[in-house]
Amino acid sequence: MDKKLIGIDLGGTTVKFAILNMLGEIQQKWSIETNILDEGIHIVPDIIASIKHRLSLYQMTKEDFLGIGMGSPGTVDRKNGTVIGAYNLNWKELQFVKSQIEEQLSIPFAIDNDANVAALGERWKGAGENSDDVSFITLGTGVGGGIVADGQLIHGVAGAAGEIGHMTVDPDGFECTCGKKGCLETVASATGVVRVARFLSEEFSGDSGLKELIDAGETVTSKIIFDRAQEEDVFAKMVVDKVCFYLGLACGNIANLLNPTDIVIGGGVSAAGEFLRSKVEANFDQFTFPQVRESTKIKLAQLGNEAGVIGAASLALQFQK
Repeated sequence: MDKKLIGIDLGGTTVKFAILNMLGEIQQKWSIETNILDEGIHIVPDIIASIKHRLSLYQMTKEDFLGIGMGSPGTVDRKNGTVIGAYNLNWKELQFVKSQIEEQLSIPFAIDNDANVAALGERWKGAGENSDDVSFITLGTGVGGGIVADGQLIHGVAGAAGEIGHMTVDPDGFECTCGKKGCLETVASATGVVRVARFLSEEFSGDSGLKELIDAGETVTSKIIFDRAQEEDVFAKMVVDKVCFYLGLACGNIANLLNPTDIVIGGGVSAAGEFLRSKVEANFDQFTFPQVRESTKIKLAQLGNEAGVIGAASLALQFQK
């Protein structure tokens, strides 16, 4: 009988789970709330309890599974299966995730960073079309990334490879939470888009509904900005053009360096769809040399919220004999 895979996508508000077959097709999925109280000590026991409950519900045993894979925020030690510095989980101290899960479930366990895992998901079953060379950018509350080159996820010496959000796109730009200036995250995350709008609004004097919202102190989101731009609001278009300039510059740099088949853009901001993609591509074309421009494509992610569990499950494929 074909073995199954379990994928876990650990986030600050919910933990998503899925049981998949070896082809990466989801057969069952569920989620639980992430309990971050008491410095996050309940998170791993809750995950174990939820898996035990579901296996008994589906009348499955550990023998049915090849392995479990998990994507986690924070700094992940893949070899030892530990996580530290996942502040949205209250995990300030070192967490021994792998040892707890393997001890309780007796199923082999693998773990990686959540952005890397989302990249693996899009590569395997989404826009990456299983190419050996794919770069993934996720535009959410922050900007994350993952790079697959020659079929391998690139981790770097400190596990910090693929941090596309910290590429410098404006040396004199906004300060980033990382301590430096002008990171892509400061201008292309959901909050970054709003920051660009507030900054540019100070010098804009034309007629704009978006400008009026900002001046009146109303709540403005990246979705509102992109929606207004599509409705031909002059100022909103100016903001979107600026954001897409920075994204096109970052994608151009990635492509000139790595020449992947695809650069896949996902995350909440990417819901702007083709409107966003085409503008990023127009800037990308300015910043790439011909061989790269003709061979690397800018694409939108296809898997949405399922990229994490699918990519996490793919980590367990390493346990094949």
